[in-house]
Amino acid sequence: MSSSTVRDASGDASPAAGRAVRRANRRGRSAAPRPRSGGGSPVALTARGGIVVIFAAGLLGALLSRWLDWSLPAGAGFVAGCVLAVLTTRPADLLTLVVSPPLVFLVATALAEFLTSLGEESLLRGVTVGLLTSLATTAPWLFGGTLLVLLLSLPRGLPDNVRELRAKLARIRLFEEEENENPVRWEEAPASPGDRRLHHGDVD
Repeated sequence: MSSSTVRDASGDASPAAGRAVRRANRRGRSAAPRPRSGGGSPVALTARGGIVVIFAAGLLGALLSRWLDWSLPAGAGFVAGCVLAVLTTRPADLLTLVVSPPLVFLVATALAEFLTSLGEESLLRGVTVGLLTSLATTAPWLFGGTLLVLLLSLPRGLPDNVRELRAKLARIRLFEEEENENPVRWEEAPASPGDRRLHHGDVD
């Protein structure tokens, strides 16, 4: 067999072999499992989703506490909702979640007191007294749940969120300072010798 025949055969086989290799590589890449984003957590809630979790758990606990006349379900439900929310919220929204538990707890407790006070002679008095009593008895749970949210958020990316917020505020402050400066600066151009006015002594 001549050398030209060998070159022709290898040239005919190379494109087909290359196409087969490319198809095999594509099949291998499609069959390979894709890495899951989000730090390995199967659920990634937004800040609103985390707040809803805390509110639902706090409301359920507050209702059970009123029906059972026992303060433990209200506090335990709120803390459980805080832990679940902080572990399932995506890291980019942790800063919003960290500052929300006290307000969410207040709203959930007020709603529970309103629902359980329906039908009483003085609805406003029942809600006010019940709310103050519930806040007084569940205050340690409120502080504990808020502290847990803060501590669990630290290893999940809360410091990065704080740094990003500071950088954004610094850019906004710099932009405002640049806008407050006078955009038009009048600079006097040096007078040319031809433009200099002649005095009386310079006239011939």
